Amino acid sequence: MKIALVHDYLGEFGGAERVLLALSDMYPDAPIYTAFTRPGPAMDRFAGKDIRVSWAQQIPFFATKFHSPLRFLAPLIWNSFDFSGYDVIIGSASWYITKGFLKVGPSKDSGRPKTVEICYCHTPPRWLYGYATSKQSKLAKIYGTIVGFFMRQYDFRAAQRVDYFIANSEETRRRIQKFYRRDATVIYPPVDISTKHPLDYARGRQAPSTKKRLYYLVVSRLAQPKNVELAIRVANKMKLPLKIAGTGPDEVRLKDLAGPTVELLGFVPEGDLPQLYRDAKAFLALSGDEDFGMTPVEALSFGTPVIAFRGGGYTESVIEEKTGMFFESLTVESLVRAIRAFESRRHTPETCRNQAEKFSKARFEKVISAFIKAHVRVP
Repeated sequence: MKIALVHDYLGEFGGAERVLLALSDMYPDAPIYTAFTRPGPAMDRFAGKDIRVSWAQQIPFFATKFHSPLRFLAPLIWNSFDFSGYDVIIGSASWYITKGFLKVGPSKDSGRPKTVEICYCHTPPRWLYGYATSKQSKLAKIYGTIVGFFMRQYDFRAAQRVDYFIANSEETRRRIQKFYRRDATVIYPPVDISTKHPLDYARGRQAPSTKKRLYYLVVSRLAQPKNVELAIRVANKMKLPLKIAGTGPDEVRLKDLAGPTVELLGFVPEGDLPQLYRDAKAFLALSGDEDFGMTPVEALSFGTPVIAFRGGGYTESVIEEKTGMFFESLTVESLVRAIRAFESRRHTPETCRNQAEKFSKARFEKVISAFIKAHVRVP
């Protein structure tokens, strides 16, 4: 079976890139097609992979400055690739309309069945459908409104050319049905629950931490839609120890808001995150409309309960009063109530870890493989 993987772009390393890496590990001979790359954590993790970029890579500063304002070029970018020699295309799609490819097989004389396109959709592009994105200037909003009008039409047409949609959550499945009028199969993304994780100490591989859990933890990109400000305001009000790992456009403003009990750690190497998760009292998940949310599951894998906003994909990974708590509105008062309720209850680390195992990489590989075998006919 000849497979091609397609991804928006490679620069940052987030949840979508973790899915792509898992797919690439499953199908190591499959090349990765992407609009462009730029130096960063993603390129470090994909070192040695067969990565094929579009012509947009040759545009000066496209990857660093122009990829967002020039996103109307997405149809030209994706249609410049020829996928006619592949049995299956698996698209990893979120904001760059990575779907509905035109140059697919079979060629006239090949005798092959049509190339099957499977779209693993992390979310329909948030910027097209009114979901919160990073703060923009007034001029950028006007420009985005004009471009978005035409791109929504293209996005819908592209979605109709997809053979099968896979959604990363029930939340995303509902969005696919709403905006594309298409059905989707939910296959949760893989979370790395490896032998290095405290999940394994029950099996005798690693000793549990004896350090008392004292602080609350946020691991997030520092951008307004992530609502990290809410955690800081609550920590200031309740004098709670709070550690925040991550960088982003909102970093300077958040540092100015932080009180004496709040520590902004900046970029934390992936190898140092386990200790942060492991020693936290609870993880705070704060986005208002998260597509799925892999960081809460990572926290659960270390036996750390989660206090999450009741919305989006969080409701699919957190079990109330067993692996954490929910708060009802994105307000200081609501989060304060949830933290106080959390502190009056006991959460068992093993229950949290067991819940995380439902989102393991092994499970992801098994279900994806079965899905492809069930839907792709190879001569």
